[in-house]
Amino acid sequence: MFAVIKTGGKQYRVVPDDVLEVGKIAGEVGTIVQLNEVLVVGGDTPVLGVPTVAGASVAVEVLQHKRGPKVIAFKKRRRKNSRRKRGYRDEITVLRVSEILTDNAKPTKGPRPKKEKVAKDAAA
Repeated sequence: MFAVIKTGGKQYRVVPDDVLEVGKIAGEVGTIVQLNEVLVVGGDTPVLGVPTVAGASVAVEVLQHKRGPKVIAFKKRRRKNSRRKRGYRDEITVLRVSEILTDNAKPTKGPRPKKEKVAKDAAA
């Protein structure tokens, strides 16, 4: 089963356990967030939304918030001694798709537990 979701002005095709980077979404790291703008739910009988599928949502787990690569906007007017340099970095949220929900269902899976680090012995 797959779904096409819309977030941040872009569309993404997702399946369960996908990890994707989208524009910043409000939510703490490790929480489950529901994305309600589902355009298509695919499978044996695909359902197309007009413009969205009624009652469908995608439950995602927020893995981390980070900043994207630096983008530089440089303008130069030749022979005029005029230059402008401006840069910015987008705010990005990394998500893991936990499940695709239909018929106004609530998420059944919680966030995955984090792996604990094994402390090395002082004697070793």
